[in-house]
Amino acid sequence: MKVQLRSLARHLEGRLAPAYLVAGDEPLLVADALDAIRAAARRAGFDTRDLHVTDRSFRWDELLSGADNLSLFSPRRILELRMPTPRPGDAGARVLRELAARPDPDRLLIVAIAARLDSSAASSQWVKALDDAGVVVEIRPIERAELPQWIRERAARYRVQLTPAAAELLADRVEGHLLAADQELMKLALLAGEGAVDEADVLESVADSARFDVFRLTDAVLAGDAPRAIRVLAGLRGEGVDPVLISWALGRELGLLTALNFAATSGQRLDGVFSRHRVWPKRRALLERALRRYDSGRLAALLREAVELDAVVKGAPGLPPWDAVTRLVIGMLRPERVPRPNAA
Repeated sequence: MKVQLRSLARHLEGRLAPAYLVAGDEPLLVADALDAIRAAARRAGFDTRDLHVTDRSFRWDELLSGADNLSLFSPRRILELRMPTPRPGDAGARVLRELAARPDPDRLLIVAIAARLDSSAASSQWVKALDDAGVVVEIRPIERAELPQWIRERAARYRVQLTPAAAELLADRVEGHLLAADQELMKLALLAGEGAVDEADVLESVADSARFDVFRLTDAVLAGDAPRAIRVLAGLRGEGVDPVLISWALGRELGLLTALNFAATSGQRLDGVFSRHRVWPKRRALLERALRRYDSGRLAALLREAVELDAVVKGAPGLPPWDAVTRLVIGMLRPERVPRPNAA
């Protein structure tokens, strides 16, 4: 069953499906969908979560055998998979079909893909199996014409009333980056409080954060500009930016680099990946240069670290969130693989 993001909250008020597939290249909207599903799962008694990232070294058969044994260790558990692309391979497709075909009332399967489902993926047997057994939430991009209304609706979450002109101005300033828009709205909620916000308020807020925003951090990291990246990271921390935003931005870039690396090593053209992920032309050269600095193994390791960071910033045990963010940034700035010492 397919459910639009706007209808997801209403759907989750009823009985949970045994499986959910969330796919899209808008990290903020994907995060919203996943947070809503997890919240509904907690209300239904799913108190623990097993989080996995699927890369080339991922052992699908071990996941399947472990999934069948989950109820031995926890009455109700979420099995969540993070996939950078909708290409699980033959083994992954088989396992996902089997999981869909063998629902367990004590197991909730969530598959999150950091990319849109293209026509090939949407027609694959494993996607159809999840569609038949559960719910598919395809995250559609917010078009420029829709962005001001989306911004006003998002602002209402923070009890901020944006004038139409202010929403238009913010839409222009964030250039379609929903994470940046959300960050600005959170700042406006703190600065302006509840009530109407006009163009002057938006201009002042955006000007204050022009130097230290999340996307300048990711650009500096991709460029390998360590001094600038560390300086921007310190600015973001000083401004009290939520580490969740940084985690998603870094995870998005790693997912995109992984997709580009897969295309390059498979002899495919990168233009298709750029188009699917709606990468602006001016950023393509930056990503292509960054891609030369990482090999497949290093990207897989960084992607696993990004999954750990995502869990930490959302409350899982581990390093303090900002320490975990800093570790991932430094890891991305040093992309070379460190040789392992020879075994004794």
